[in-house]
Amino acid sequence: MNEDKEDTEDTNGDVENTFEDEDIPQKRLRTKPVTLRKPTKKASYESNVDVQRWLIEQAREDSEIKPEFNPTFAASLRDGPWILSSLARFYEQDLITDVLHVVKSGKEATVYCCAADPATGAEYLAAKVYRPRMFRSLKNDAIYRQSRTQRDVQGRVVHGQSRHHDTAMKSEKGRAAQITSWIEHEFRVQHLLYNVGASVPRPLMQIGNAILMEYVGDVGDPAPLLREVTLPREEVQPLFASTLRNIELCLEYNCIHGDLSEYNILYWRGNVVLIDFAQAVDPRYNSDVYFLLLHDIERICGYFARYGVEADAHELAAEMWARHVGAVL
Repeated sequence: MNEDKEDTEDTNGDVENTFEDEDIPQKRLRTKPVTLRKPTKKASYESNVDVQRWLIEQAREDSEIKPEFNPTFAASLRDGPWILSSLARFYEQDLITDVLHVVKSGKEATVYCCAADPATGAEYLAAKVYRPRMFRSLKNDAIYRQSRTQRDVQGRVVHGQSRHHDTAMKSEKGRAAQITSWIEHEFRVQHLLYNVGASVPRPLMQIGNAILMEYVGDVGDPAPLLREVTLPREEVQPLFASTLRNIELCLEYNCIHGDLSEYNILYWRGNVVLIDFAQAVDPRYNSDVYFLLLHDIERICGYFARYGVEADAHELAAEMWARHVGAVL
């Protein structure tokens, strides 16, 4: 038993001697264990705060870029490119978002119902687009031109007429200048009349060969022309009186429609709305336009005579003109 004890001690001693006799340096045994650290992640340029801010701003700006104006309504039409070129500026100016349907199409122009941009505060707007040949169908051109400011091919005001001016205006550029002058004139007249309280659509903007204005009616159901409706008996006399009041209000502000009839008066919810002022004249520039006033009143009296309204157009025109001249004097 003692031998076993000694053997055990010798064995323990051998173990100790084994460590002492090894060639491993003692200081290595006493070294503290090394703590491993995670490698430092290299900072990304894209994660930089300023860079991220710039990227966000760019994304915001890109999202605000308006897509190309491409109304589905115009895509299938033969004159689609003409519609696009005429109305794209209204889209770029945040006035319309789409073209929905045709309201009225005539020899001179086509009117479209457009979806209004929310910035306008309206749901729909009407865009009147003149055709290149519109000038051919305008009547009494000489009379009308004498009753408004004229411009040459450079857009300068022309005082009086000259052979050189007449020759220049027969050129392609001159005809374009005349058409532009008519369209601008219509917009100015309509803007004036709306501001003084006449029953006309509110005009918003005129660009090139198009005028953007208030839409009268519901989408898909535009206000009909006066000639297209049968008036309720109780509305006949009030509408006749309202039309005459509008004619005289126009005259009070130096405007004679010059082509007024049931073909360019809208009927909507018991009211009349006068449209199409491209041929409106200013009596201050030509005293010979009384016959245009008389012609307007004759046609209005003729229309309402179908409903039994008795009125003397010559007497009405004379009284209206006398009040106007007396007010001017």
